[in-house]
Amino acid sequence: MTVSADELRRFLTEQFPQGERFGTLERAGEGWAEMSLTVGDEHLRPGGTVSGPTLMALADVALYAALLSQIGLVPLAVTSNLNISFLRKPVAGQPIVAYARMFKVGRVLGVGEVYLRSEGSEDPVAHATISYSIPAQR
Repeated sequence: MTVSADELRRFLTEQFPQGERFGTLERAGEGWAEMSLTVGDEHLRPGGTVSGPTLMALADVALYAALLSQIGLVPLAVTSNLNISFLRKPVAGQPIVAYARMFKVGRVLGVGEVYLRSEGSEDPVAHATISYSIPAQR
């Protein structure tokens, strides 16, 4: 692995502090990451389910961590496309777990996927495919 989980946590805290609202990095390896989000009232929409923007943000940060675990701490790698399918309502009161892995990482583009599920369940609540633009090396 290019970057350890501890290095990723420090980097995210220092360079992307707003990301803490979208989950906690639990584990990471080369090209993959797992995050969890303790769901609070700020993550809910009317009807008591986790909002779509919350799930999208968790997926985005999880795959960003997976990308950085492979390419190194590149702060200006940015999301260029995010496509998400909402599959079922998350279990009320349970944390959301995101498992992210990279499919392909090239010089200027990285592509991967994220499965989101309620803790304690194997059934996905959402699936996202995400692309990142990687800045040119100087």
